[in-house]
Amino acid sequence: MSADINPQPGIMQIDLYQSGKAAVEGVSDVVKLSSNENPFGPSEAAQKAFTQAAFQLHRYPSTDHAPLRAAIGEVHGLDPERIICGAGSDEIITFLCQAYAGVGDEVLFTEHGFSMYRISAHAAGATPVEARERERVTDVDALLAACTDKTRLVFIANPNNPTGTMIGGNEVARLADGIPPKALLVLDGAYAEYIEGFDAGAALIEGRDNVVMTRTFSKIYGLGGLRIGWGYGPKAVIDVLNRVRGPFNLSQAQMSAAIAAVQDQDYLDKCRADNTRMRSWLAEALANLGVPSDASSANFILARFGTPEEAIACDAYLKSQGLIVRQVAGYGLPNCLRITIGDEASCRRVAYAVAGFKEAQG
Repeated sequence: MSADINPQPGIMQIDLYQSGKAAVEGVSDVVKLSSNENPFGPSEAAQKAFTQAAFQLHRYPSTDHAPLRAAIGEVHGLDPERIICGAGSDEIITFLCQAYAGVGDEVLFTEHGFSMYRISAHAAGATPVEARERERVTDVDALLAACTDKTRLVFIANPNNPTGTMIGGNEVARLADGIPPKALLVLDGAYAEYIEGFDAGAALIEGRDNVVMTRTFSKIYGLGGLRIGWGYGPKAVIDVLNRVRGPFNLSQAQMSAAIAAVQDQDYLDKCRADNTRMRSWLAEALANLGVPSDASSANFILARFGTPEEAIACDAYLKSQGLIVRQVAGYGLPNCLRITIGDEASCRRVAYAVAGFKEAQG
C-alpha cells in the first residue's frame, strides 16, 4: 500500500470476524453447532415464499420495506414507521455506529459482548470501550461507571452472546436512565424470541428517546442464510438511520421469506419449546459430567471447563466425533465452548462425546 494511501482511522485495528466452522477434514457425518442456527431451518411458509419470489428476480425490490415493516409491526404491536430493516441486525449496528459515533467518540459494551460492536465502532473511527461483567452477566453499575462525556452508544445483548445470560427489565431501565444525555442505549435482541412473552425492550423504547432495539430473522426464524434484521426506536433515530441505509439493501426474496416467517408464529412457538426442552436436557447432562454452564436464555449454552487447555482438547475431540462447536477465547472466555442447541439426536451426540472425552482424560 502506498504511504500516502491509508484507510480511515480504526479500520486496521479491526480483527477479521471469524464465523463458525462448518466442516471437519476427514469426517463426513458432521453436525454444525457453532453458529447458533435453528436446527429445524425455516418454516415451510417461509420456504414457499422464497421460492415464489424467484419468479420476480428481475425486478428491483421496494426501497422502504413497507410490507415487511407492516408485518413485523402487526405481530409485535409496533409502529411500522419506527421500524428499519437491514441485512441482518449486524447492518443496523453498523448504521448506528456510522450515524452516531466517530473520531473522538466512544462506543461502550460489555467485556463478553458480541464482536460486531467493536468492529463497527472501529469502522466508524470511534473508540471501543469494554465494561466488565459480573460472573458473565451484564453489570449495569460497571457500564454506568465506564460512561464518559465521549460515550455515544451503549450496546448490550439481552440475552447475551456468547454467555446466554440476561438481565431484567428494571436493570435495563436503570441503565437507560443513567447513561449520558448524548448517548443511545442499543438493546440487541437477536435471541429474544427464545423467551416466551419477552418484548426485548420494546415497551422501554415507547417512553424514552434514547433507546433502540435490534432484532434478527437469523436465529429462531431459521433465515441466517438470507441475512435479514430489523430495528425499532424513536422516530428521529430511525429517520437518521434511513439516511445512511442503501436504498435496495434487502432483496424481494429476503423480504418475502421474512414476511411469511414472522407471520408463522405457530412454527416459532414449536421451535422455542423444542429449544427450551433440549437446552435444559443438555445443560443438565453436561453438568453431571463436571461441565457446568450458566442458565441460558438463548439457543446455546456456554460450557465451562477447568482450564483453557481442557476446553481446546475437548473441542478437538468433539471435532473428531463430527461435532463442531465454537471456541470463544476471542470473547475473553478461553476455558469455554459455546454449544448450539441442536435437535435431540445432536444434543445426545454431544453429551455422549463429552462423556467419552472425560473418560479418556481419566
